[in-house]
Amino acid sequence: MQDLTFALDPLPPFRLDLTAWALRRRPINAIDAWDGEAYSRVLAIDGRPVFIRIIQSRGLRSPRLQINAVAERLPLNAEQQITGALEKLLGLRVNMKSFYRFAKTVPRLNALSQRFMGLKPPRFPSVFEGIVNGIACQQLSLHVGLTLLNRLSATAGLRFATATDTRFAFPTVQNLNQLPLRILRQLGFSTSKGLAVKNLSSTTLHGTFDPEGLTRLSNEQAVNCLLKLRGVGRWTAEYVLLRGLGRTDLFPGDDVGARNNLRRWLNIKDALNYEAVNQTISGWRPYSGLLYFYLLLDGLTDSGILDSEPGLTE
Repeated sequence: MQDLTFALDPLPPFRLDLTAWALRRRPINAIDAWDGEAYSRVLAIDGRPVFIRIIQSRGLRSPRLQINAVAERLPLNAEQQITGALEKLLGLRVNMKSFYRFAKTVPRLNALSQRFMGLKPPRFPSVFEGIVNGIACQQLSLHVGLTLLNRLSATAGLRFATATDTRFAFPTVQNLNQLPLRILRQLGFSTSKGLAVKNLSSTTLHGTFDPEGLTRLSNEQAVNCLLKLRGVGRWTAEYVLLRGLGRTDLFPGDDVGARNNLRRWLNIKDALNYEAVNQTISGWRPYSGLLYFYLLLDGLTDSGILDSEPGLTE
């Protein structure tokens, strides 16, 4: 077994605990884990499972992360690839200064941003993973969607045995392309969702669809491209833009959980549809996607899942 330790300094301010929860969304998430001190995940790097564990050793204003990576045999460029993945997963290079300046002009938003100071907008390490997440979670409760993703990783992802349990990487394109539809059905995916996953993995593997190529497109162009995929609708496309491409100027207006969080935060009694959501947040662009993450943490705190106080705050 090989071991690699190194440090990363995120752009301040930064809190690992808050950012990890924005990434995880619910305690049931077995891919992205938080144990109260460390964030951990298995990454598939050059076909090998690499277990990473991250702790924050310096606080909010001058943050430092200690990274420990373990694998049976580490790739030669492991540090570079892990750094690239973490910069997306934990938003390490996202500069929040302009958002904090804007938030100070809106008292309600400023109170929210101060409460969760140090949150960075997370992203999936690949757009492909973001699309599969969207397909799995669409039209289902988040709990059920994450359950499907846990099962999918445990079945098709590379595995790594830690001292206490076995963890799984998110499946690669090749992993999912080889997975029969009947297995997806056995895991709980509907036939339509299973076919969508199979179509995505096949077109990606054979080069007729390039998920990472979406990074070069405008929001409208990327949405239109995603809508051409089997099983992808407006909610999934906007979810991928925010969580897969890091487009923090976009608030997924079809997201029921996000709508409920917005209603609760603004004390709105009437239900919100897509158009009403966009009208409500119109004054907060280009930061409406950041609002989505802050409201997610607000909802997790309200439900008792997250305590916003712990962590290195100085």
